[in-house]
Amino acid sequence: MKPFSALLSSFRSFSTNPVISNGGKPRTFDRAMNIKWTDQQLQVIEAVKSCQSVFITGSAGTGKTKLIEEIVKVLRKIHGKQGVFVTASTGIAACALSGQTIHSFAGVGLAEADSGTLLTRVLSDKRASKRWMNAKALVIDEISMIDGELFDKLEYVARGVMGSKSDASKAELVWGGIQLVVSGDFFQLPPVAKLNDRKFAFEADCWDHTFQFQAALNSVFRQSDLEYVRILEGIRKGELNAEDEKILEQRVLGNEDELDNTVVRLFPRNVDVDRVNQKRLHELGEEIVVYEAFDTGTEPWKSQLNQGIAPTRLQLCKGARVMLTKNTNVKGKLVNGATGTITGFVNLRKGKVKKICRYDGGMILPLVKFDSGHEAVINASKWEVTEGDEVKAGRLQLPLVLAWATSIHKSQGMTLDKLYTDLSRAFGYGMSYVAFSRVRNLDGLYLSGFKPSSVKAHPKVQAFYKKTFE
Repeated sequence: MKPFSALLSSFRSFSTNPVISNGGKPRTFDRAMNIKWTDQQLQVIEAVKSCQSVFITGSAGTGKTKLIEEIVKVLRKIHGKQGVFVTASTGIAACALSGQTIHSFAGVGLAEADSGTLLTRVLSDKRASKRWMNAKALVIDEISMIDGELFDKLEYVARGVMGSKSDASKAELVWGGIQLVVSGDFFQLPPVAKLNDRKFAFEADCWDHTFQFQAALNSVFRQSDLEYVRILEGIRKGELNAEDEKILEQRVLGNEDELDNTVVRLFPRNVDVDRVNQKRLHELGEEIVVYEAFDTGTEPWKSQLNQGIAPTRLQLCKGARVMLTKNTNVKGKLVNGATGTITGFVNLRKGKVKKICRYDGGMILPLVKFDSGHEAVINASKWEVTEGDEVKAGRLQLPLVLAWATSIHKSQGMTLDKLYTDLSRAFGYGMSYVAFSRVRNLDGLYLSGFKPSSVKAHPKVQAFYKKTFE
């Protein structure tokens, strides 16, 4: 089969439609759910309804995830549940959307082999080839962490499978005729690769020929502090001015001990997160209650649950600082990233049960006083790995994690009231922006080791956004 580069002449008349606007006045799209969309978001939804492939990007907090959730509903109405596959570059993002990782969907493993070898592997895998054949629409979230070479390999596999198993003419169509909805911000975390070998997804040969519609969302909902929104955009693009540098320098602490318990510490490495959380947990001297996750399904699907935000084993005690990892009551401000303190445990049935797993004799649940003032008993939530319309694996666990510290990677998608991060540590492209953009306003930001040089955006990303959206 021809590589994509050999098909470029077939797509000379193909053009994308990049869109960037001021967002317009919010409009009510779904009165039943009381969801308000901007005119710009509605343009994206209409493009999806017309079966166009779209790329959705934008600053942190512009509602990309909510829009993707709505788009999945739209796609399922068009193609049926069995024809829509929801994926993401990471397990955390995939679990948040009740989907699967793109590697798992595609059946390409680590995708280190060349395109031809990967196609042969997928064609010999009945389950993987069936997924591709059933796919009418493919959603890929957190695209910034997908390498450009992988993006081209996936496109090649899509054409190869669709052309050999479905309709030979589809081998000449980009992505074999599958409708793509891709979301993410390239100014955030980049692909995991050696610096010199890094190739962004937008550098893939097939990128410009994949999308008929590209939109950069710019109405920020997470932050209401307009000055901070402006500063964040400068951090995102690596374009801090002297005035903004002075403002950020005022957020530098003289001593980390000045922080109170309500401030979440962000680290680039999980080992630092675990060290801080375990140390603070045991310093409380309270009896520790252990919650073991209850998993269903079979391998390799169950293993994907371990890549998500819900832990296999969760240790809690009275006085522990915790963070919600799911929206449980949006009106009550109990949302992903909300922090609070465990004030006690509630017995739902008689008997003292210290674990939830295959429990049938009773259980106890934590009572959390959130920093917003709300108090709630936190019950178990479910995370699922789906393939089309079929649930392949599920995990029942409390939607909580210890919150004295968390990692920058795990904080993606969260909204925090207060955070502290040490910028003297090794920060790569996009890490500072991801960290800064988790917090609602400037007053909730606490820094250590701040240097303007730690705020940087990749030149290739800057050039791509300027070319596509400016």
